[in-house]
Amino acid sequence: MNTKHLFAGLLWLACATAASAASKVYTLTSPSGNIEVTATTDAQGLTWAVKSGSTQVLLPSAIQAVVDGKHLIAATGSVAKKQMVESSFATPVYRKQTVDDRYGLLVLKFGQGTTVEFRAYDDGAAYRIGIGNKKAQQVDSETVEYRFADDYQAFVPYVNDLRGGERYSFSFESYYDEQRLSTMFPDSIAITPLAVCLPQGKKAVVMDAGVEDYPGMMLKKGKGNSLVAEFAPWVLEQSVLGRGLNMIADKRAPYIAKLSGPRMLPWRAVVVTQNDAQLLTCDMAMRLAPASRLADTSWIKPGKVAWDWWNNTNVWGVDFESGMNTATYKYYIDFAQKNHLEYIIIDEGWSGRESLIDDLNPAIDLPALVQYGNSRGVGIILWSSWRNMIGNDVMDGSAAMERYMKHYAEMGIKGFKVDFFDRDDQQVIASAYRMAECAARHHLLLDYHGLKPMGLNRTWPNVLNFEGVKGLENAKWEPRQGNGPQHDQPRYDVTIPYLRMLCGPLDYTPGAMDNATRENFFGNNGHPMSQGTRCHQMAMYVIFDAPLQMLADSPTKYMREQESTDFIRQIPTTFDESVAIGGELGEYVAIARRKGSTWYVAAMTNWTPRTLTLDLSFLSTGNHQANIFSDGVNAIREKEAMDYKHTRHSLKAADKLNISLAPGGGWVAIIN
Repeated sequence: MNTKHLFAGLLWLACATAASAASKVYTLTSPSGNIEVTATTDAQGLTWAVKSGSTQVLLPSAIQAVVDGKHLIAATGSVAKKQMVESSFATPVYRKQTVDDRYGLLVLKFGQGTTVEFRAYDDGAAYRIGIGNKKAQQVDSETVEYRFADDYQAFVPYVNDLRGGERYSFSFESYYDEQRLSTMFPDSIAITPLAVCLPQGKKAVVMDAGVEDYPGMMLKKGKGNSLVAEFAPWVLEQSVLGRGLNMIADKRAPYIAKLSGPRMLPWRAVVVTQNDAQLLTCDMAMRLAPASRLADTSWIKPGKVAWDWWNNTNVWGVDFESGMNTATYKYYIDFAQKNHLEYIIIDEGWSGRESLIDDLNPAIDLPALVQYGNSRGVGIILWSSWRNMIGNDVMDGSAAMERYMKHYAEMGIKGFKVDFFDRDDQQVIASAYRMAECAARHHLLLDYHGLKPMGLNRTWPNVLNFEGVKGLENAKWEPRQGNGPQHDQPRYDVTIPYLRMLCGPLDYTPGAMDNATRENFFGNNGHPMSQGTRCHQMAMYVIFDAPLQMLADSPTKYMREQESTDFIRQIPTTFDESVAIGGELGEYVAIARRKGSTWYVAAMTNWTPRTLTLDLSFLSTGNHQANIFSDGVNAIREKEAMDYKHTRHSLKAADKLNISLAPGGGWVAIIN
């Protein structure tokens, strides 16, 4: 016998046995047992894996953070807590009144106060790292990995349109590249949520949640069929870009965050559904967000808004020159009062370039408009760039925020639309929280643009909307390619309810009254139109979550189309209950929402016409009256996408309602 080979074999066996002995496996299941999480510690560190029934969602995927040059998570750990949790919490500004929060909990502890908390929900799983060190420290890196079992198809929202060419300065608006994991662009990063199509119709959606005082998570292609996280590093130097709207990073540090003491890092989550429709009502983002810090939310008034920017303040049939002036905004206020809208927005152009108090537009008399609006029950919301609101002080900005918000709250302004954040590094995320707290103290509402939702709207419910979506504004400059628009907006419209809307409300700004088929559509900044039918736009008021919902078109057009306007104005912006009726990612969506005893039901499709059968079992017993807008018979014809049919029907819960959707079409009903 070759004793050299025998010795080598025995040595390998001894090492393998030692490694096996050092390895520890911990399992956790969701309340129904549908989701199983396996956490494993060994010589390489900590990994987690996720199964949904017999489907392997995630293969063992690494978890680690490097703080002050040291790895937080060692090879050994122990169980600090393991239990089932069943709770719920009220959601005063949301698509339902109460969110149930049921999960299996496992907390592993490591050296120096480090913990890793795992949760297993029936519709997904998540973990977060806890740092126990009390001294100031910096996070050099965090390893977040999602390893999939095969080369699955994915919906990837790549970062693009970089501000000043800076890798991490971006509006968080992306169309979806539909490609396999192996074909993802290795040099590009993507925002979250990102969907991966699993076998048997299941979906895995990767996202972060509960992000506070820490950078947001972006994703890029990893080894094999994996995704790995990338974080915007701490900003050392920055400058103002172009028109003065953006503040971009010129120099970044070799670390991603600074910490002042013990804290939990954000959640790394994967939502897992058996069918696409389950994504429409998934509450993962709300469950994982920090709890509300507002004891009194009674002053927060969601509602609809007459908005000026998309329609270029174009009104006609009046005896004044329309534009950014007092007479035009009185016209908007009159329109809002007549149609029972709660607010108007005065967008960019009312303030000075460098101040929100000095060098204001002399054509706009704000105190007079506030008084005029108050006399008619209509509030005013003002636009601001993020840079101006913080007074160029990215490290704090509290003094500028306090000055501006106190001044305008005392004037009677109801809130701010804060635009052009365009970053999610630690400084910007911390600034968004400080701004929300300051606004809440002055009873001001906020609408954040150029920033994705990350849980802030549960913590500070006065933050009603986030943009971070390719909304209707893109119709103004959409180029044609071949025989139609370059981008397939109706397909995007029936993708975002499953993905972008999963992490929070979205300021899509619907309501176009000029609607076009694919063949007839063209971008027109001064007189914009939408892709798809009139009913496609109207259905958005039910389908898209937006506690502060816009009417984007001109008041004059809404008065011209008063029948459609009368219907839209009846749809609430928050709801008591939401029910997913059906849908398929990128194909169509159908949903029902209840406010009081009234149901609001809507469906949308991409450019594919289709017939759907709606199950009305969510209705209570007895007869119900339905007020319905559906695509007209000529909505398919060139130049006739505005065609609709307005009908009324008697319905019962046992009915199965057949509806037809035109290409780029929609359907919407109010059922009493």
